[in-house]
Parts: sequence; C-alpha cells; structure tokens
Amino acid sequence: MIDKTIKKVLVIGSGPIIIGQAAEFDYAGTQACRSLKEEGIEVVLVNSNPATIMTDGDIADKVYIEPLNVPTLTKIIEKEKPDSILPTLGGQTGLNLAMELDEKGVLKVNGVRLIGIKASSIKKAEDRQAFKDTMEKIGEPCIESLVVHDVESAVEFSAKIGYPVIVRPAYTLGGTGGGIADDEEELREICSNGLRLSRVNEVLVEKCIAGWKEIEYEVMRDSKGNCITVCNMENLDPVGVHTGDSIVVAPSQTLMDKDYQMLRSAALNIITELGIEGGCNVQFALHPDSFRYAVIEVNPRVSRSSALASKATGYPIARIAAKIALGLGLDEIPNAITKKTYASFEPALDYCVVKIPKWPFDKFVNAKRTLGTQMKATGEVMAISRSFECALQKALHSLEENKTSLLMPEYTEKSCDELLELLKNIDNTRLYVVAASIYNGISLGKIHDITKIDMWFLTRIENIVNMEKTLMTGACDRDTLLEAKRLGFTDDVIANDVGVSEASIKNLRRMWHITPSFSIVDTCAAEFKAETPYYYSDYCVENEVDTTPRKKKIIVLGSGPIRIGQGVEFDYCSVHSIWALKKAGCEAIIVNNNPETVSTDFDVSDKLYFEPLTPEYVTNIVEAEKPDGAIVQFGGQTA
Repeated sequence: MIDKTIKKVLVIGSGPIIIGQAAEFDYAGTQACRSLKEEGIEVVLVNSNPATIMTDGDIADKVYIEPLNVPTLTKIIEKEKPDSILPTLGGQTGLNLAMELDEKGVLKVNGVRLIGIKASSIKKAEDRQAFKDTMEKIGEPCIESLVVHDVESAVEFSAKIGYPVIVRPAYTLGGTGGGIADDEEELREICSNGLRLSRVNEVLVEKCIAGWKEIEYEVMRDSKGNCITVCNMENLDPVGVHTGDSIVVAPSQTLMDKDYQMLRSAALNIITELGIEGGCNVQFALHPDSFRYAVIEVNPRVSRSSALASKATGYPIARIAAKIALGLGLDEIPNAITKKTYASFEPALDYCVVKIPKWPFDKFVNAKRTLGTQMKATGEVMAISRSFECALQKALHSLEENKTSLLMPEYTEKSCDELLELLKNIDNTRLYVVAASIYNGISLGKIHDITKIDMWFLTRIENIVNMEKTLMTGACDRDTLLEAKRLGFTDDVIANDVGVSEASIKNLRRMWHITPSFSIVDTCAAEFKAETPYYYSDYCVENEVDTTPRKKKIIVLGSGPIRIGQGVEFDYCSVHSIWALKKAGCEAIIVNNNPETVSTDFDVSDKLYFEPLTPEYVTNIVEAEKPDGAIVQFGGQTA
C-alpha cells in the first residue's frame, strides 16, 4: 500500500557523464520519474546535464537544471518543500549528496525524509569500516582487510599481510582512487590519491585475491521484507578487474546449484540487514575450487550493473524501485511486461546475455590499457542469444571497432612464446590474445593457469576458433554454414574464410533456408505470454515476432555504446523521434544495443530489437519487418 504521507518527491540526478557514471542513470531516473507520476506523486527533478531525457519538461512536474551541490539543493528544498527525497537513482552523486544533506541537518530542518534507503543504510554500505562491521555482524565473510585514514597505517598493514593488496576508497564511483598495489611504492601513490578522493578521507586496504571468480547479484526488497533475486551475473574476468571493465555474462554459466543458492542467500541476507527498500547490487568473490566466498562490496542504489540486469531480464528495476519507495510491496506491483505476474515473480532466462565494455583507447592511443579495480570504460554493449558463443560474437560486432572476428592477424601471427607473455597482460586485447593462443595450439590448461579464466569460457571460445578453422579449409556445406551462423559468425567473415563473395554466402543461406528468427524477452522463459515486444535474433529457433503491418512502420537506428564524441545526446534524439512517430500514428521500431539507454527501455517504442548496428543485422530486421521508412539521422555517426 502506498504511504499516503508521500505527496511530493525530489529526485536527484547524476550530473554529467563521466567514466563510471553514464547513460544508465538517465534511463533509471526517467523510468523512476514516470513511475512516481503514475501513482499521482508530484515529482521535482534536479540535474545538471541538459543532454538527458530526464530533464525534459514532461518527465517530472518541475525540472531544475542546476549544479548538484548542497547549497543549490538546500535552496530547491526550501522553495519546493518536498516531503521526501529519492537519492538512489543518481548514482554515487545522489548518495553522497543525500548523506551531506543529512549530516548538515538540512533534511531535519525542512522536514524532509529519505525514501528507498535511510542515511544509516547508506553509511553501512559506503563507509568501509561500517560495511565491514555489518558483514561480520551477520556472519558474511569479508577479505582480510583494514580501514585506514593515513598512508603509514596502510603501509604497516600491507607489510603484515603481504603484497599485492587492493585499495578501495570510501564513497567513490567506479573504483575511483583505488587500485592494486604490488609493492610499497605503488601503495603509497594509490593510497594517498584514494584518501584525497574519498569524501570521508578513508580507504580499505585488503588482501588481493585476484584469480577468484567475481559474481554479482541484483536483488530487490520491499518494506514488508519480501526479497527477490532479479538476476545473477558472472564476470568472465576473475577478481582484480572492475566489473565495469569486465566481460559479464548473465545468467552465471559456471556455478553449481550449491554455489548459486549459497550466494543468493547471502545477497538476500545483506539487503535485509542494510534495510534497503528498492534495488541493490552485491558483488562476491568465489574461490574457483571450493565453496569459500567473500563479499567484495555492495551498491545500495541503481548502478550500471542494475541497467544491465534490467535489460538482460526485461525486469524494470528503476520503475519498481520507485514504487517500492512509495510503500508498495513487490506482491502489489504488476509486471509491466507480462501483465499477468507481479514484481515478486523472479525473472527466468532461457537465453544468454553478454556485456562487453566500450573503452576510449581508440581516442587515447598512448594511454595505459591495463585493466584493474578502477573503471576505464565509457560505456558498454549487450547482446542476447541462445548460446554464449553467439552472444559473445554479437557483442563484439556491436562495439563498432571493425573487428568482425576473434582471430586477429596481429596476434595469430605471433609465436607461442610471444602469446604466452601477452596472456599475462590484463588489458582490452586479452580476449583476442586468448583466441590467438588457442588457434596456435596453446593448451586451454596453460591459458587458464595464466589468466585464471574459467575453463568453461575457454572451451566456448575454442568452439568459435575451431569453427573458423573449419571455414578456412573451404568447408561450406549446409550443416557447417548453419552451425557457423548459430555460433554468431557473420556472412562477411564466413565469406572471407571460405574464399567466396559475401553475396554467395547469403544466396546459399537463402537456398538452404538458413535465416534468422526473432525471439522475445519476456522475464519468464515463455511461461506467460509477454505483452511488450522486445526481441533478439537467433538461428535454429521458432520465430516469435509478429510482423503483420497494421499501420505505417518506421525503423529508428540508435547510436550504440556511449563513447567519447557520441554520448547520451543521441539517445535523447532517438527517443524523441520514437515518441513523435507514435504520436503521428506510426509503428515505431528501435534498433540498439546499449543497455544503459532510455531508447532500450521496454515501453518506449512499439518494438525493440536488441541487436548489433551492422549492415547484416539491420538488414535481417528490415527483411522481417518490411518498414515503410527508416530514420538514421538521430543515431550519431553509427546510424
């Protein structure tokens, strides 16, 4: 039941797009504002980024495009007199501002309360010592660590536990100011920077357990204490690489049921102890050869992982979190996709989702490409398929880096000794080095020993490499071609490997009826019929899309991943073009692959295709839908 005392809510945005805080908060804020207004709540929004959907005049009742700082927010609170503030949708910016407003007494003086999360809960999750104490209280294991407020204490503790160590500052975003220190010199540099960037001059120094699996759980809880798991995700890269810089797979692929249930129970225990009412992201380290695990950290807010989990499952996390903040229970909120179940119904996936980060190294060619605990990615792409191999390749095609194959000559032509050295580098080229190593005959066991990437993932990458080797022999019979398409190979790669034209491959596919079908994302693995059309392509599956023309169809091409020079402003344009088309009575169809965006929200367009923005994939959609036209000018250089 909605708390009738909540009538006017102030929503804090996330400000400008920075590394670690991108379009996902525009998506979350927009979805939440619309959700609040559905319940008759007056919404006041403050944000400083004009290139966002959430700052449109019709998203909130009042919009303030102002600096996100305590003096400005204090003036807005005094003028608007909201009874509540929802701080969990503005990333780390929103949480930090909520804490400062509480600490300075602004909320108490003006009779404003935080909804969705209490200040004490923010402190328990964000303050490193409070978090450690909370985990110990409920019996959840943490890595051996010490909270310090000066460099010398960090040096003394590190000498005791041994190097390498990980430095994690409190109240920072995307691992800002943190890192892995291999010796005292590196520790002094990282620690001093982390202390400077921490809002409370505090860092956690912990024993480095690089090589353990990193697993994430996205969980929801309401004020009644009901909890569910929305999605669990597994990082292909082991602990030591920030999850925002890691290839992430949903659902997890290498966990036994005992692992899954153990970590699920821990995640639900943690969100319950923290008293969060809404969404929460919990990150675990899991020992690869035993049932030992440790809690890495908790994000008590909507995050980039939340956006990924939401788009991967079709479960609108921000929308439901906003309604929970008003007092509604999970069992009272209808599932907007099935329109038959409720938010208390845990999503089920009958497909595999792969996320790959988009790094800015094409712009900063001389930048250090090493990946660690501090995020460097500006954005990400997401791909969906029934197999990991196909989802991985579709995600690679979505990056727009002109890398259509895992086998890059610059690596496959290197010697085994050179590749073994390159495997030791944790950087953005590692996936291609792994594929080249397999291609050149280096054993999976040897690759695993160096990279600590799970053998399951290495075996799947080997499947891709072996298929490309087969194609290079000139094999192009029906079974080989069908299997190549099922594994995610595009016509141009197949043609190049076989030694024929791309048109020849396409003609063979048509002759043998090897054409893609489109499956629906429905949150329930087809247990209930979905009312919201949200599709991905695959081979060897039943077609679930209804392409019957009922009115004029227009396709809008999105802008792909957030990168330097192409940010959220193009998603803003794409969304407005979709809304204009719908208002004009057209069927508006969007094609995009960015899980952080408003354009890929479940209810923005009439149909959403989560696909790579490449000629082959877009052509497949055009051939299926037969639209009357296409709008390409709002998707940036990509479209």
